[in-house]
Amino acid sequence: MGEYFTFSNTQSFNYPIIDSSMVNLSKYIEHTLLKPTATEMDFRKLCEEIYQNSFYSACVPPFYVSFVKELLEYSDAKVCTVIGFPLGFHSTHAKIAEAQKALTDGANELDMVMNINAFKSMAYETVKQEIKTLVEIAHEKKALLKVIIETAYLDNFDIRIACEICEEAGADFVKTSTGFATKGADIEQVKLIREVLPSNIQIKASGGIQTFEQALTFIEVGATRLGTSSGVAIVNGGIGYSGY
Repeated sequence: MGEYFTFSNTQSFNYPIIDSSMVNLSKYIEHTLLKPTATEMDFRKLCEEIYQNSFYSACVPPFYVSFVKELLEYSDAKVCTVIGFPLGFHSTHAKIAEAQKALTDGANELDMVMNINAFKSMAYETVKQEIKTLVEIAHEKKALLKVIIETAYLDNFDIRIACEICEEAGADFVKTSTGFATKGADIEQVKLIREVLPSNIQIKASGGIQTFEQALTFIEVGATRLGTSSGVAIVNGGIGYSGY
């Protein structure tokens, strides 16, 4: 367990200065609809907006993966779904089954919620092995695995440990938030995540990103994906209305 307290991968990260006029924000945005009251018509609208704005992906509940995959057949957009969402305390067997079903239905990327209960209990090896198992399942199908560490519940020390666990488990991304906790993405926390992670592991900032300026700032500090339901407002210079 002591290995998680060395922080050997902490690095100096030079944040790029980004010319906002040159950024195609659409290609960073995972257009998201995870509301429990969303209907089939809402998912049709989501896909229509993806066609219109060329967003990177649709992030939808597992139940709608095959439906959205079919609707996006003539788009380059990926289909992303969530695993163990939103609290992360599902059994590993349940997460495995959920992931396998999602991949069979056509998901290209899986956003798995870390077992926060186990993490807070310092059962770091358990957390790592679960992530590693899901990474292997995703990679076998040429899909990506993002780990939602839910930064709202973590202090900086916790974030460093969580990032090291994700690195050792082989995760493709660290994702900040589910959008269902007390707060979403935080600029300073994303800076810290980028400093701790090696360059081959990317960052998805999510939760509360509602404006062009916010989106650009998260990209500047190291995020390569933005999970938001306010994508249309963001790319048009407006203000989103959703908490996610």
